[in-house]
Amino acid sequence: MDDTSGAYRVPAIALSGVNLSLGRGASRVHILKDVTLSVRRGEAVGLVGPSGSGKSTLLMVMAGLERADTGSVAIAGEDIGKLGEDALAQFRGRQIGIVFQSFHLIPTMTAIENVAVPLELAGVVDAFERAERELAAVGLAERGTHYPAELSGGEQQRVAVARALAPRPAILVADEPTGNLDEDTGRHVIDLLFAGHIEHGTTLVLVTHDASLARRCDRVVRMRSGRIDQALTQP
Repeated sequence: MDDTSGAYRVPAIALSGVNLSLGRGASRVHILKDVTLSVRRGEAVGLVGPSGSGKSTLLMVMAGLERADTGSVAIAGEDIGKLGEDALAQFRGRQIGIVFQSFHLIPTMTAIENVAVPLELAGVVDAFERAERELAAVGLAERGTHYPAELSGGEQQRVAVARALAPRPAILVADEPTGNLDEDTGRHVIDLLFAGHIEHGTTLVLVTHDASLARRCDRVVRMRSGRIDQALTQP
């Protein structure tokens, strides 16, 4: 009998000795300092720490939006540091869903078009039909033809969540996804993220300043001055 469990023992995210500096010359700043971290498949991890501790930068490295200067970054067993820009973009489109604080929707596209874009790039034949289903799942079935400027902040973030989940990524990363939302709307968006995480077994990494939100995760990873300060597993 074949042993298929081996694939599941490969971490969803494996960082080893990651360093990253940003800026040039005298303004260059060492942001991430020898970061080593492993995240299990299907795990929900909350990244917390003071402003400027490197949380968002670490998330961007995990998502392949920033490249580490040194060290290795493996996503679903793939060393993304060895991928060229085109291959990395294709890999990210298949494997990683991203939700930003500022929504990052394309203003000239309707809600359904925003959700369909990553599906079309991934070669999904029924991209718009799936986009319709994803919008319905976040409660926006009637808003598909509206442009971002015609949507509230909460609705825009729900579109962003639908867009991130539509390709069924192995990993979902979210950077302060409720930062621009009121408390009730933010709670609803978080419920959607966790519902997608649970329903599809998606690995979730969430940057937040909200201690109660972090406690919803399986594990909290604390950062300080570009390093992992401590990692605590929630009871």
